[in-house]
Amino acid sequence: TAIIKYIMVSSRISSSILRSRILFPIRNINNYHHRDTIMTATTRIGTDDPRMSKIVVHNKVVYISGQTDATATDITGQTQNVLAKVDDLLSQAGTSKSNILTASIWLKDINSDFQGMNGVWNAWLDPENKPVRATVEASLARPQLLVEVQVTAATE
Repeated sequence: TAIIKYIMVSSRISSSILRSRILFPIRNINNYHHRDTIMTATTRIGTDDPRMSKIVVHNKVVYISGQTDATATDITGQTQNVLAKVDDLLSQAGTSKSNILTASIWLKDINSDFQGMNGVWNAWLDPENKPVRATVEASLARPQLLVEVQVTAATE
């Protein structure tokens, strides 16, 4: 007799939200009346993009995809717009910037853009709840992009 190690069940809540539950057996097969129990749940929000979800919530941790902005032409404007998107995604997941655990920031040109990005970041950040952060220089997906931000946060 085989024991199933895990089962994942997914259900679509709406066109852009997918909730998955991972089920684990808690007893061996001989104790059949003690079936599987839900150990963890995963919610995916903003699943319209075929490549990724905009938000994944798993075990009370919120992961958002990298956010960019091509409407502003300078680092200050792009950073402000990107952080507004981060605020919106965190809100959709039921949390806020006060609960950010980690932040990854990619800059097209760290020498010319770090100071401008950092000024906007510092003004936006909750000073009582600073996350860990890494900022690096990288080639971004499109030439007009100057900054990309991805964060992980706890739920409230």
